Amino acid sequence: MPGADGHYADMTADTTGARPGQQIMIATVPNLRDLGGWPTPDRHVRYGLLFRSAEFSNLQGDDAAAFARLGIRSVYDMRTQAERAKQPNQLPPGIEYVVLDILKDSSQAGAAQLLAVLGDPKAAEAMLGGGKALALFEQSYREIVSLPSALAGYRQFFSAIAGQEHTPAVFHCMAGKDRTGWAAAASLLLLGVSNHDVFADYLLTNDQLLPALQPVLDQFRSIGGDPDLLKPVVGVQKEYLETAIGEMQKRYKTIDGYFSQGLALNTATIDKLRAKLTERS
Repeated sequence: MPGADGHYADMTADTTGARPGQQIMIATVPNLRDLGGWPTPDRHVRYGLLFRSAEFSNLQGDDAAAFARLGIRSVYDMRTQAERAKQPNQLPPGIEYVVLDILKDSSQAGAAQLLAVLGDPKAAEAMLGGGKALALFEQSYREIVSLPSALAGYRQFFSAIAGQEHTPAVFHCMAGKDRTGWAAAASLLLLGVSNHDVFADYLLTNDQLLPALQPVLDQFRSIGGDPDLLKPVVGVQKEYLETAIGEMQKRYKTIDGYFSQGLALNTATIDKLRAKLTERS
């Protein structure tokens, strides 16, 4: 956080005892974790620079103080305008706030549909029943890789975090699992983290988010809905990320191609990302 003179102190996260994917326990910011610690062939992802989370519209009191101690300089909000209007973030003072509407160009925005079905079991059945949830989310993950709004948003995000003035940063969408999940996966793949570990980080959402959303499932049940209908929406499945990676490979062959051709980042920026976000083990 900036000091009285408006400048940022040198803030390095305390990573004593930390492990890759470890949840940061702030109740009103579910699915919050540092991207650091995952190994690459000869280095590891640096702790304390990139954090992923769900939205934090209820951040206040002790939780706000705990969040402030992370030293976050920038917040990248990947939600739609409707999501932001319904649940605006509450931020500690002095944090840069950047909107990146990844699904702005989507006609169906499957990854942003949770709000539309929570209060209407019939709508949920029509949208998600009979295996339609998997198809909906697979299409959404293809769009996360290919939509012009997605490419523009992720380009802005990665361009910014390559510099020094916008990190430590947290990036998030509504639940911190789909648009956020691809941003995290793309980051880790670029840095040389193995596919196994990329999927491990991605699937941690099922452990770290679903308990916080149990009241949502209970409420849905109480109005006559089947909670199993919502599980593909509130959690993640490996097929979702496999679809995104497949779309990336179809269009750009490799993760380097995605960053250089899809996101139009130059070699210098890509090299900065790799150097900044990793360190010797």
